[in-house]
Amino acid sequence: MTTHERPFGRCFEDFVPGDVYRHWPGKTITEYDDHLFCMMTMNHHPLHTNEWFAEQETVHHRNVVVGNLVYSLALGMSVPDVSGAAIANLEVESLIHRFPTFHGDTIYAETRVLDKKESRSKGDRGVVTVETKAFNQRGEEVCYFRRKILAWKRDALPARGRPYGDDVWD
Repeated sequence: MTTHERPFGRCFEDFVPGDVYRHWPGKTITEYDDHLFCMMTMNHHPLHTNEWFAEQETVHHRNVVVGNLVYSLALGMSVPDVSGAAIANLEVESLIHRFPTFHGDTIYAETRVLDKKESRSKGDRGVVTVETKAFNQRGEEVCYFRRKILAWKRDALPARGRPYGDDVWD
């Protein structure tokens, strides 16, 4: 019998500048997703939540998904491939929304490794710089961000535990 552990994030040694991670799956943003996110974050701008206002008083003549939801989705999509095993997200260096996202659009994301540097103060970790792009179903780049994560080196990576023993199949 072989037990397969699903990878969740990467160690410092796994990152290679130039590598691209194509995150899966994509996510269709519904009106409900957008409204709930707006209400949870107290962004009550009618551009996102009032159809009449959006139709009559905005340049797109329809509701636009709040940008932080698009960013949050792309960031979340990258976690299993990039930062799931990280010590911390250190910094978001830039965040750009290139095109609007509308209710019903499906977001996909990819991340490219830009750089990695070993920590000067602690030998068990390093800083990895990545950039992520989010695209809609039309292939338009709707969001871009660049960030730094603090990643464990493989020998220092904490073991993943479970609240039960390894003998569940005996």
